[in-house]
Amino acid sequence: TSSCVKLCPLWNELMKKIGIVGGTFDPIHMGHLLLAEKAYSDCKLDSVYLVPSGFSYFKADKKVKDKETRLLMTGLAADNNPHFIVSDIECRREGNSYTVDTLEELHALHPDDELYLIMGADSIFEIETWRNPSRIFELAGIIAAARDDIDEILLGQKCEELTLKFGARIEVMNFPRVEISSTDIRNRIREGLSVKYMLPDAVYEYIEKNNLYKD
Repeated sequence: TSSCVKLCPLWNELMKKIGIVGGTFDPIHMGHLLLAEKAYSDCKLDSVYLVPSGFSYFKADKKVKDKETRLLMTGLAADNNPHFIVSDIECRREGNSYTVDTLEELHALHPDDELYLIMGADSIFEIETWRNPSRIFELAGIIAAARDDIDEILLGQKCEELTLKFGARIEVMNFPRVEISSTDIRNRIREGLSVKYMLPDAVYEYIEKNNLYKD
């Protein structure tokens, strides 16, 4: 898959390129980390923020582990990677977690740097329903991770549409299908099945030690 729009054609060497991977991270798993690492490498980022959500309004009807536990697990997952930065921005925020608010805060912290929101390409088709999408596109470029099974033509058309409508800067990154999900991990733990190698060892050990997800 080729890029819809090349990010930052006029590059200032003093600028840092900062990627952002957000999620509930209940728990964080190898799929999240592979996504962050591939974007770091392929898109030549300087660092990647891992941002556990505080209160996920779209998961309000689901039982989600408390934000302190999810933040701690994210820290354990990122501990041995010097270019991963764990942020508690959303965990400190009261009320619903909105991407645009997180980008506003990170932009205030890094006013001279370029922010890149890393997401699955499926989210490209939903992003207009998010809070203040025009401001999201102003604040950050998008790195869209596309699996082999996505319709490249439809994705390309949507990227072009968002570029024309919002001035979006979108780069599509090939990303292999990773058959790991937090939901599957929680279900496997509940059923007494192994989740080793689906999670970083430190996260796996923390879950085992604290008997998480067993009820």
